[in-house]
Amino acid sequence: MDFDIPQQLADYLDEIDAFIEREIKPLEEQDDNIRFFDHRREDARTDWNRAGLPDHQWEALLREARRRADEAGHYRYPYPREYGGQEGTNLDMAIIREHLAARGLGLHCDLQTEHSIVGNNVGLLLMIEYGTEEQKAEWIPEILAGRRSFAFGITEPDHGSDATHMETVAVREGDQWCINGEKTWNTGIHSAPYDLIFARTSGEAGDAQGITAFMVPMVAPGFEVEEMLWTFNMPTDHGHVSLTNVKVPNSAIFGGEGRGLGVVQHFFNENRIRQAASSLGAAQFCIDESVEYAKSRKPFGKPLAVNQAIQFPLVELQTQCEMLRALIHKTAWQMDTYGAFSVSDKVSMCNYWSNRLCCEAADRAMQVHGGLGYSRHKPFEHIYRHHRRYRITEGAEEIQMRRVAGYMFGFMKQRAPKGVAED
Repeated sequence: MDFDIPQQLADYLDEIDAFIEREIKPLEEQDDNIRFFDHRREDARTDWNRAGLPDHQWEALLREARRRADEAGHYRYPYPREYGGQEGTNLDMAIIREHLAARGLGLHCDLQTEHSIVGNNVGLLLMIEYGTEEQKAEWIPEILAGRRSFAFGITEPDHGSDATHMETVAVREGDQWCINGEKTWNTGIHSAPYDLIFARTSGEAGDAQGITAFMVPMVAPGFEVEEMLWTFNMPTDHGHVSLTNVKVPNSAIFGGEGRGLGVVQHFFNENRIRQAASSLGAAQFCIDESVEYAKSRKPFGKPLAVNQAIQFPLVELQTQCEMLRALIHKTAWQMDTYGAFSVSDKVSMCNYWSNRLCCEAADRAMQVHGGLGYSRHKPFEHIYRHHRRYRITEGAEEIQMRRVAGYMFGFMKQRAPKGVAED
């Protein structure tokens, strides 16, 4: 077995690094843009006079970085070739995402906003897979140009991990649908012109079938943003919305009537393996920074690095990184070879463990750095606060563990590999 990174991909990582140094770092440092990444970051990113929403200049800077990355041919790397991409594989993206996160905070890869110079545009991938021909014609050019996006209205105030019990309902009225309900934690709702609302259209609570996704315009009468939810890491782009007799045409259905949950689940594994790789990269950054600091800091006349109380916790974290990296690479390769849902248990293992590991590494980095590590003059508190979110969102670690147990104990079944018929 060959565990080396493919030479072509290794060369591409060098190309990305050169682009960052040539184009992104100068942009990060001009006009005091560094305020979005140094000790002022949370305050600079947040418009406190607009309910804690992201600052306009902050979001404009992210757009400019993506524009430059797209112009250089990097942003669309994982997209199909017909859309200007290079058809990057799951293994490619896992390695790239870890590499970028391991460089630390910066305009090249801001994990708090899911921003990266190598894009992971879920909206585009979903539109390509599930959009009608009319929806594709309308949406894909706009998404590619960065002019249009949509938020995801899945979670409800009283229903989080179990979407099958959602209380939002849609009732057909001729060639229209009338939607009533509430959604919360709608990420990106502050700027998206549409919200992809999931509502029950048939069946009973608990049924996986009978839930339909609707592309709902934010300006639709009866659609209201009730509040923006403040979080551990600010600014907030997470909204709580209500829908009261919101009317949409039948053409607003996305992915087929009654098959909405399949839309969400289809790309869960691809997103989770990439997010796991990013958490691994952030953990590695925390460890590397701690090692360098321990070698240079000399209390009582000797480097911290000579103390086993410093060495051993970092050794344990590094060991976990090495084991997790091997599992992530193996799992991503299996996804490419056998299908994204053929190793769902391994994806969940990678995801929940990497998120937990990142939090532990950030916490240890704060401890090694002492008071400086606790301050905002180091990035560890920011990394901790952001990645603590991933132990809850996009499948809480308990849900991921429950999923693994389902496969272990035979309550769930992996999908058959590509080209193999299921029983």
